[in-house]
Amino acid sequence: MIITFGLVAIFCIAVIVVLQRAHIADKSFTDYAVAGRSFGPAYQAMSFLNTWWPGGIFLALTGLAVSGGVIAFYMLIYSLLTVVLMYVMAERVWLWGKLFDLKTQPDLLALRYNSRGLAFIGAIVGILSGMPWLILGFKGLGELFASLSMGTMSATAAIITGVLVMAIRQFWTIRMGMRGVVISDMFQGIIAYIGGSFIIVGLVFWLVMSQGASTAAIDVAHLKAPGLGSELGPLYLFAIIFSGALGGWCWPSIFIRLYTANSVRSVQRAAALGAPLSLVYAGALVILGLLASTVPALAGAGDALWFKICEMAGGAVLLGLGGVVVLAATMGNVDGAIQASGAQIANDLIGSYRPLDHKQSVIAAKIGMLIVTLISAWLATLEIPHLFLLAVLAYQGIIQLAVPQYLGIFWKRGNKTGAILGIVVGFVLAILLQYYYPTSISWAAGLTSGVVALAVNAAIYIACAYFLPQTSEEEQRVEGLFALTTSETPTPAAVEELGLKPRRA
Repeated sequence: MIITFGLVAIFCIAVIVVLQRAHIADKSFTDYAVAGRSFGPAYQAMSFLNTWWPGGIFLALTGLAVSGGVIAFYMLIYSLLTVVLMYVMAERVWLWGKLFDLKTQPDLLALRYNSRGLAFIGAIVGILSGMPWLILGFKGLGELFASLSMGTMSATAAIITGVLVMAIRQFWTIRMGMRGVVISDMFQGIIAYIGGSFIIVGLVFWLVMSQGASTAAIDVAHLKAPGLGSELGPLYLFAIIFSGALGGWCWPSIFIRLYTANSVRSVQRAAALGAPLSLVYAGALVILGLLASTVPALAGAGDALWFKICEMAGGAVLLGLGGVVVLAATMGNVDGAIQASGAQIANDLIGSYRPLDHKQSVIAAKIGMLIVTLISAWLATLEIPHLFLLAVLAYQGIIQLAVPQYLGIFWKRGNKTGAILGIVVGFVLAILLQYYYPTSISWAAGLTSGVVALAVNAAIYIACAYFLPQTSEEEQRVEGLFALTTSETPTPAAVEELGLKPRRA
C-alpha cells in the first residue's frame, strides 16, 4: 500500500504543482468559462480525450470485452465518428462563438433560435443528464482505492477516499475555471492515454508471452456482433453506434471544448490528433480484454479486471501505475463535467433571466460547481441500484439536444417552437421508453429508446419548420448568421452590418 498509494500521491502532487504554476487571474467571465479561447490543437486534442474517455473506461471496456466480446469495439467506432463530427461542425460553431462571445452549448442554441428559454431548457437537460456520469466517476474511484488497498478498505471507505481526493482537486477547478481544466487535461492526458497505452500494450504482450493467451483461443461467441438474427434486434448495433456518435457533442462538458480553441484550424487539427490517439488507446484496451477472456486465472474478474491484470503482471508497482492512469483519466472527466455545469448554472440558468457582471458570474459558477460536486459525491456514497441503467438513460436523454443543435447549425429553416417542443417531447419519451425497454425495443427492430425518441423529436422539429415558418425578421436574422460563416474574414463589424441583435437581446 505504501507503493500503490505513494505513486498516486506523487501524481496528485504533480497535478497541483502544474496548476499552481499555470495560474493566471481571469479578466472576464469568458476567461473563466472558456479560458479566453486561447488554446492550440495539442491542448485541444488532449482536453477532448481527457473528457471523452473517463477513468471508468479502463474498467468498463475491458470488462465488456471479456463478457461480450467484439461488441466492445462499438465504443471505439462511435468515438472516431465523434471526432469526424468535431471536424465538420468546428467552423460555424467556433466562429459564432467568437463573434457573439458564446460560452456554453445553450448559448449557441439561444443565438441560433433567438430564445433564452431554449437555453434554459438545454442547460437543465445537460446538467441532469451529466449527474449520473459524475456519480459513476466517484463510484469508479471507490473501485480504484479498494484495489490499491489490496482489499483492506471497505467499499464505503474507498468511495469516501476517492471523493475526498477529488474534492481537494476541485479547489483548483473552482478557482481557475476552464483554463485550469485544460492545462491539467494536457498533463493528465499524457499520463492516461499515452502512458496508459504503453501499459496496455505491455500487458497484451505479457498475456501472450507469459499466460499463453491467443486470438485462436477466444470463444467463437465473443467474435460475433449482434446482427440480423440477434435477439436484441437487427438494428441494435446501429442504434448504439449512431446514438454514441451523435450524442458525443451533445454533452456540455465536451461541447465547451470547441470554445476554448484559439481558432477553427486548432479545432480541426485537434480532431486529426485525437483520432489516432483514440484508435490506439481504445483499440488496445479492447484487445487486452479479449485476450484476457482466454486466461482462466482472470475469469470472473468483471470490472476489476484491469487492476487484477496489473497486479498479476507487475505486483504493487504496476498496480499503482495502473491506478494512476485511471485516476488521471477520471480527474479530466469529472473536472470537465463539474466546470461545464457551473458555467451553465451561471450563464444559462441564472444569467438567462438576470444579467450578471463578471464577478457575479464567477461567484455563481463557483457556487454551482461546489453544489454539483457535493451532491454527486454524496450520492456516490449511497447504495443506488441500477446506476448503470440510470447512466444509459442519461445518454438517451442527452441526445435529444442533437436535433436542434445539428439541424440548427446546418439548416436555416428550423425555429424555436420546433426546437423546444422536440427536446421536451423527446426527453420525456426517452425516459418512458427506457423504463419499459431498458436494452432495445423489439417492435422497433432493436432500436434503443433514445433513437426512437430522437426520430419523434426530429419529426416535430421538421413539422414546425414547415407548418410554423419563421417571420421575415427572423428569417433575415438567420440568413445573416449563416452569411457570417461564408465570409473569409468575419468580424464584429460584419455582425453590425448584417443587423444582427446582440447575444442577449
